[in-house]
Amino acid sequence: MEFMELLWAYLVVFVLAAVPFFEGYGVIALAIIAGLPAVPSILIALLGNILTVLLLILFVNKIKEWRRKRKGEDEEKNPSKRALRAQNLWKKYGLPGLAFIGPLFVGSHLTAFMSISFGGTKKKTSIWMVASIVVWGLVFAVLSLFGVDILGYEDRGFFEDLIENN
Repeated sequence: MEFMELLWAYLVVFVLAAVPFFEGYGVIALAIIAGLPAVPSILIALLGNILTVLLLILFVNKIKEWRRKRKGEDEEKNPSKRALRAQNLWKKYGLPGLAFIGPLFVGSHLTAFMSISFGGTKKKTSIWMVASIVVWGLVFAVLSLFGVDILGYEDRGFFEDLIENN
């Protein structure tokens, strides 16, 4: 794979990992299965996911105000099923529990937002969310690497085939 093709592939990994609900761990698995080198893919995907979560935490007050203006006060009176589930996780396990369990169900961005909304400080939420993103990213990377080896997938991933065929 040429330098520009690899650069383009890593840019796609970064952007997808930064997008809410794609999640870094999903993009890591996709990049590994696509045949991209594992270590740079892991680092770039984690960076993309962590960067946007930290930006969300930094600007959470402005985001809350924007949502309040857009949705009105009704949302606080009638919370969604997701919000109720997250609140139950918060009550039962606290910030660490929500930070580690939440991303699997609602994504890391929404989990960070809810953690702040339920009373977590920006500093503690940042620490726990970064830890969670890194742990889940590494878990999915290991599973993807072993899964690729178990399946006996060819050395070239589908991304390289896609580039060569176009």
